[in-house]
Amino acid sequence: MKKKFRFQWGAFLMFLLYGGLFFVLFVRMFLIQATGEAEGQALAALADKKYSRETTLSASRGVIYDQSGETIAKDTLSYRLIAILSPQATNDVEHPRHVVDPEKTAQVLAEYIPLSEEEIFERLSMNGKYQVEFGKAGRDISHDTMLKIQQEGLPGIVFERDLKRLYPNGKFASHLIGFALKEENEEGKVTTNGKMGLERTYNEELTGKDGKLSYKSDLWGYLLPNKEQILTPAQNGQDIYLTLDKTIQSFLEDAMNRVETEYEPAKMVAIVADPKTGAILAMSQRPSFNPQTLDGLTSNWLNDAVENTIEPGSTMKIITLAAAIEEGKWNPGATYQSGRYKLLDQTIRDHNGGNGWGRITYLEGFQRSSNVAMAYLLENLGDRTFIEYVRKFGFGGKTGIDLPNEATGTILDNWPSERLTTSFGQGTTVTPIQMIQAGTAIANDGKMMEPYIIDKIVDPNTEEIVKDNEPSEKAKPISSKTAEEVRKIMASTVTAEKGTAKRFALDGYTVAGKTGTAQIPDPKTGNYLWGKNDFLYSFLGMAPAEDPELLVYIAVQQPQLKVTEIGSQPVAEIFTSVTENSLKYLSIEPSSDIKVEKTSLGDYEGKESQAVIQELKNTGLVPVVVGDGGKITEQYPAKKTEILKGQRVFLKTEGQATLPDFTGWSKRNVLIFKEMSGLRIETSGEGFVHSQSVSAGNIASGNSPVVLKLQTPAEVYNNMNSENEENSLPQD
Repeated sequence: MKKKFRFQWGAFLMFLLYGGLFFVLFVRMFLIQATGEAEGQALAALADKKYSRETTLSASRGVIYDQSGETIAKDTLSYRLIAILSPQATNDVEHPRHVVDPEKTAQVLAEYIPLSEEEIFERLSMNGKYQVEFGKAGRDISHDTMLKIQQEGLPGIVFERDLKRLYPNGKFASHLIGFALKEENEEGKVTTNGKMGLERTYNEELTGKDGKLSYKSDLWGYLLPNKEQILTPAQNGQDIYLTLDKTIQSFLEDAMNRVETEYEPAKMVAIVADPKTGAILAMSQRPSFNPQTLDGLTSNWLNDAVENTIEPGSTMKIITLAAAIEEGKWNPGATYQSGRYKLLDQTIRDHNGGNGWGRITYLEGFQRSSNVAMAYLLENLGDRTFIEYVRKFGFGGKTGIDLPNEATGTILDNWPSERLTTSFGQGTTVTPIQMIQAGTAIANDGKMMEPYIIDKIVDPNTEEIVKDNEPSEKAKPISSKTAEEVRKIMASTVTAEKGTAKRFALDGYTVAGKTGTAQIPDPKTGNYLWGKNDFLYSFLGMAPAEDPELLVYIAVQQPQLKVTEIGSQPVAEIFTSVTENSLKYLSIEPSSDIKVEKTSLGDYEGKESQAVIQELKNTGLVPVVVGDGGKITEQYPAKKTEILKGQRVFLKTEGQATLPDFTGWSKRNVLIFKEMSGLRIETSGEGFVHSQSVSAGNIASGNSPVVLKLQTPAEVYNNMNSENEENSLPQD
């Protein structure tokens, strides 16, 4: 029996539906295969984005060193605090990897970071966030603090390694060095930027370029086999070597701290320079601040040595004297009537008032810092000629020092009365760095050197020297003979019975210098302030006077003096302490009434050390053998160098070096021995060696360094006094 066909509408509709879907899927797959795109997006790019991993390799900011390679500012390891909020981060409930108790977590974290418990809890309670950070409060966390937080066992609290700017010396040339801070830009990227001083001026050079590490991973982030990693190394920022000497800078900071505590001045500024090169060895000011914590940072962000102007007071008389000698208008034995000098309707008076000191010589007038003496000198010299010399010495223009925003000061030159007051340092304004520049011409036989602070800039990635500064002669405003004569007269202000700078004398060293007392304009009235505690006291000095190795300028504004004290006292306390300690540190032999003989070194390289040692001892020198003896391969100082008796001569030979007794050595001599021996020698403190971790006569070996503890003469003196006080206490 034949079956009758029945059309199945249901099956037909199912066929159309699934057949159509299959056709659409087939076309879709074909188009994806042909174009490599889906919904307008490249699938290869999406896959690459999903499975590609990239890690940022942080670049270090450049290091700032002193002239000996001692660190002043550098990056150090720190940590950034992160809180994971999303439960998706947890795979095992028993071991949560996200914050499960915001209240407890906030309570604990508040003990370690500078945020309140409420602020932390608010961040930890944010909805829809996978993770949160804590801004500035959660950055720059030290290793110790990180470990303590980890020991609390807080789920969801993790750390990322970061870099923090470290200033290991605290309050140290702070307005010169400045500081750098981490800042977050609009895109949320955190970068370190210099905000002040050299950190800001050389921010571009100091800033490095981050690198990255790229690789392909699986869903869990693990590196896929046979997939190469692409590494773009980080480029660290350039390193800056300054002319600063850390030891001399420390002498200066210590002295200024003592004076600040005792006299509470409104402001202070001080500079120490090498007059033969113009290199700045130390520079500081008060008030100052700690660049690590910013404690003490006031509204004054300026480097007063370069960016602010002052009236120089009687230190300007050095220029008047130099001009008169150079022009043949100086007769030290000639006399004049001190007390007062009248120019038209203006009367110039000496600081002791009345009739002054009667009729005295010009030499005595300079020693007593007589304004009237300068007025008569100006009359003989010619005020126009005098102003020409003021400009020749660099006043009224920039010195060219490699620091920003240098001020020029103003030379008052409109009227005869202005030129007259300029001759003794009133009215006209200068910068402390201009005083140093002018002082180099006096100290350096007429050759005026351009001051500079940057020794060199080095690219640490290639060891290439990007910038290398050399001493530069700016001008020669006076002859060598004139400079020598000026130094002798300046020295007499320290040694003469009537000299104003007697308290600036050093123990064992000659000093040439000139004191200054300048009036301070009152910003409220426009007039000058008056009173013992309302002057700017200063001193421009150099030592040793015959052949200066150091040039120092110090200015102390409005010190709170006792009834029995005079204004130069706080200035002298800084100058004598810093200069004497620095000369000893530099191994400059003290002056003596007995003529000290100099010895010219021979060429000892290639000779047997024993014979050379005996030869050096016979001539009064101290040989230091670096090695175990035999033939000499290197010497310091070099052949034909003239040195004074009692100085050390370093002789390098083959073999391991035996440690000498470093006691009393200057840091400079320690660094010479370290360089020649190649030993790991570390120093702690400043000044001269007080003790050493490995006894003399031993051979340093292994990875442990030889540690030398240094103390300044002031520290030694204070320690001795403390011991004496303890010994004098009554016994029970």
